[in-house]
Amino acid sequence: MGLIYNFKKMNFQVVTNEFEGLKIITPKLFKDNRGYFFETYKSSSFKEMGVDECSIQTNQSFSHQNVVRGLHFQSGKNAQAKLVRCLKGEIYDVAVDLRKSSPTFGKFFGINLSHDNNNMLYIPVGFAHGFSVLSAEAEVSYNVSAEWDRDAEGGIRFDDPDLKIDWKISDPIVSDKDKILPFLKDLESPF
Repeated sequence: MGLIYNFKKMNFQVVTNEFEGLKIITPKLFKDNRGYFFETYKSSSFKEMGVDECSIQTNQSFSHQNVVRGLHFQSGKNAQAKLVRCLKGEIYDVAVDLRKSSPTFGKFFGINLSHDNNNMLYIPVGFAHGFSVLSAEAEVSYNVSAEWDRDAEGGIRFDDPDLKIDWKISDPIVSDKDKILPFLKDLESPF
């Protein structure tokens, strides 16, 4: 892991890593006999963390165990940064750096997100994103920095042999659309 920042004025802990702009964000939980409460997004706090955008559109998905969604991205004027969290269950969340000028181009970062750990992954523009479902079911929510645009969407294969991503599941369930995405080596990087 990288550097850990505890922001005293806000209710989040941030961990950075070798991937520029990629951040693990853990909210502070306030627990009592009724349950718990925490902030999932606060514009002023996120700006202080260096996250200026990620709340133009919110998406939510429900998936069964062994489902793999991704690896997806949007490019051009509708390129998306994402703030991903798992509301129910557990996922293995993956971001692949597609920024040609980045020292981590073509590498991936993976982390378990769950309703138990409450971690969120901030993925800046320039990454492909996907996840696998480790629990029986999972609900995932992600805020994005631009609206969905069919003409801007793209992706790379989840099973790209050059990436060697261990999705931590067996017998992946993948959409027909995702099965025919290009490999990274065949993709003209949009970033």
